Amino acid sequence: METALASISIARGQGSYLYDDKRTQYIDAVSSWWTNIHGHAHPYIAQKIFEQAQTLEHVIFAGFTHQPAEKLAEKILARIPFHSKIFYSDNGSTAVEVAIKMALQYWWNKGEEREKIIAFKDSYHGDTFGAMSISARGVFTQPYHRLLFDVEFIDTPVKGHEQKTVEQLYNLIKGPAGAAQIAGFIFEPLILGSGGMLMYSEQVLDELLSICNANNIITIADEVMTGFGRTGKFLATDYCQNKPDIICLSKGITGGFLPFAATTCKEEIYQAFLSNDKSKMFFHGHSYTANPVGCAAAIASLEVFENENTLEKISRLEKQHSKFADSIKNHAQVKEVRQRGTIVAFELNTKEETGYLNTVRDKAYQFFIENKIILRPLGNVIYIMPPYCISNEDLEQVYGVIYSFLDTL
Repeated sequence: METALASISIARGQGSYLYDDKRTQYIDAVSSWWTNIHGHAHPYIAQKIFEQAQTLEHVIFAGFTHQPAEKLAEKILARIPFHSKIFYSDNGSTAVEVAIKMALQYWWNKGEEREKIIAFKDSYHGDTFGAMSISARGVFTQPYHRLLFDVEFIDTPVKGHEQKTVEQLYNLIKGPAGAAQIAGFIFEPLILGSGGMLMYSEQVLDELLSICNANNIITIADEVMTGFGRTGKFLATDYCQNKPDIICLSKGITGGFLPFAATTCKEEIYQAFLSNDKSKMFFHGHSYTANPVGCAAAIASLEVFENENTLEKISRLEKQHSKFADSIKNHAQVKEVRQRGTIVAFELNTKEETGYLNTVRDKAYQFFIENKIILRPLGNVIYIMPPYCISNEDLEQVYGVIYSFLDTL
């Protein structure tokens, strides 16, 4: 708290811009923590929220339903044809909690004691206790390590380490405990966000999914950050031939307007809870589950996605990022450049260890703010993840400020 800069009071937003109370304009190059995909204060989404708020603001979602929740379910599940059910919640961490509980109770309902979860060592899935347990044991979770449940961690299959990860998964399955004790495998598909924008191929993910499928292990895709076009396709798992059993969605789901989340699953998962035995019920719920205003925002965001040539915007962003990545990959201060879809990230050479607490982060963040660019480096990893509406001119401005920062090192 004592090292933090004074907070900037933001008064309004428009498109890829945010304006403070002194009318200073900033380019939001991180989509306000990866949530805003269409631009700030998008008029169509705002109008649909307004209309819904005048009709039905909220109703308990136990024993009741409403048209916005049903319409949203239909639109999302149409994008995931191999999934048949959707469970609403209110944030990404909770969507993950729902998925983990769903996988564990699936086996409990079937009379099998499977309690082990497999995850990547560098993963981040949220800040609630279940989500922390399946995340990397590091600075985010250190005060709570003794309280987190045990997880089987395997290496992130970054380039050059793919086979090692595959072997680690095989060894867990063929080991003393074996697949009979493994409930599920959770992963951030293709890109690990808070772990440092680590990227890996769809080919190795397909292989990991195939192994889990062959051994009857539930697979869970945490698409909270990667969903809704971030990687170039609607979902990151759209790149894979094998599909996950459960998918977690949030962040971009409402276009950055309201907190909202969903966990989708295959029919087989749902069937394990369908019983006359009430103890097999999925005992999870929130006061604001399927909030109609949130549903309306999500429906509107999907309509914008479909009607405003969003895939073309994403393609344009990919091309611009690719050119930028090529231009800095040989810079003396750049250790490695990674790019996938609308996300480009590069690791800085520093005398400190790569990680979230690398002190170059503070220097970089302040430099960007002084130049009216909102970028939040992950330690010595700088990344750009803007709203899809950002113009090429604004992208060039962001790139230019980054070049200027590199020259200060």
